[in-house]
Amino acid sequence: MNKLNVLIVDDAPFIRDILRHILVRNGHTVVGEAEDGVQAVAMTLEKKPDLVIMDIVMPNMTGVQATKEILASLPETKVIACSTIDQDNMLMKVMEAGAVEYIKKPFSAPDVIKIIEGVFSPRKEDT
Repeated sequence: MNKLNVLIVDDAPFIRDILRHILVRNGHTVVGEAEDGVQAVAMTLEKKPDLVIMDIVMPNMTGVQATKEILASLPETKVIACSTIDQDNMLMKVMEAGAVEYIKKPFSAPDVIKIIEGVFSPRKEDT
């Protein structure tokens, strides 16, 4: 898998730290970190990452609304939602908004990498 430029979006600094370590350890570049949906939209438009890992429940703008705004401007950007187990209703909404996959909190490093690889690996019919 190619090295990706990734934006991490989560209102919890410790989650951003964990994700950053997982991504960097696996050869990816973290181009920015946002703590709410408003920052996520602005940073995505500025930095144009390959991937946005998007928390769903955040202050100022939810991950659902941020995903809609990002994909309206940059439809080629991949968004992977990140959610706690008890947020299934919101998870469904963010998938409807255009997220391509989701990571359930709490997560492990192998789970995160497997999900990212699944999104960015070519499908058999594409090869």
